[in-house]
Amino acid sequence: MANLKEIRNRITSIGSTMQITSAMKMVSAAKLKKAQDAITEMRPYAEKLTELLQSLSSTLDEGATGDYSAQREVSKVLIITVTSNRGLCGGFNSSVIKGATKYIEANYSGKEVDILAIGKKGGDLLAKQYNVIETNTEIFDKLTFDNVAQIAEKVMSLFVDGTYDKVELVYNQFKNAATQITQVEQFLPIEKIEGSSDSNADYIFEPSKAEIVLQLIPKSLKTQLYKAIRDSFASEHGARMTAMHKATDNANELRNELLLTYNKARQAAITNEILEIVGGAEALNN
Repeated sequence: MANLKEIRNRITSIGSTMQITSAMKMVSAAKLKKAQDAITEMRPYAEKLTELLQSLSSTLDEGATGDYSAQREVSKVLIITVTSNRGLCGGFNSSVIKGATKYIEANYSGKEVDILAIGKKGGDLLAKQYNVIETNTEIFDKLTFDNVAQIAEKVMSLFVDGTYDKVELVYNQFKNAATQITQVEQFLPIEKIEGSSDSNADYIFEPSKAEIVLQLIPKSLKTQLYKAIRDSFASEHGARMTAMHKATDNANELRNELLLTYNKARQAAITNEILEIVGGAEALNN
């Protein structure tokens, strides 16, 4: 059994750890509320815009939707992974990295795959297996639509000039503070919804549908990437809050066990001292 001083030092150390994890939990909870409100408000707009774009594109000829819907034989693929810059958030980052790795192995075996990493953790770990063309770590310092649009424009130009034949997104979708769902979405080329054109028969388009689609496509792609990063940002804080909550509970449980051990050891030491005093007194009397 460890001596009393060692146990006291461990109890003090665990108490300090509990203060840190508890503070991190409260910080993440405060940030989560703001991030959750942002993605909850944005998601219906982004989904409706994508749905409208796909519906309009399905009624147009193949060449009328511009370069962003060009279907080419896939030989070179760009995977955009969205992770965090910091750790201590449970399996948040590992789920994206594992999801991207499994998806690449299952669908693009033998093809040339590059990674555009948003977040330091994904860039560092995926660089061991794949060619990471860029790791963007500054986007989370000021997460705005304009900053994300610059990344989207760069990716769109790489697709249009033929550098990549397909672009896909891998990120964690926010469901609640305890649950994040790893998603894989096609970014480019634009997917069309096969269906009849009767669904648009009641609408009068001004200007023409083709012009509307050509204007909507860049905005829709930027919005899709912004929504994915916003989803990931909210998921990160939810995962970190949950992880720090569990860490605080585990530390509290361990501290209670050590306190019990300390009290037992202290009681045993006091008993031994009493026995030594009694034994010494009896020896003097004899």
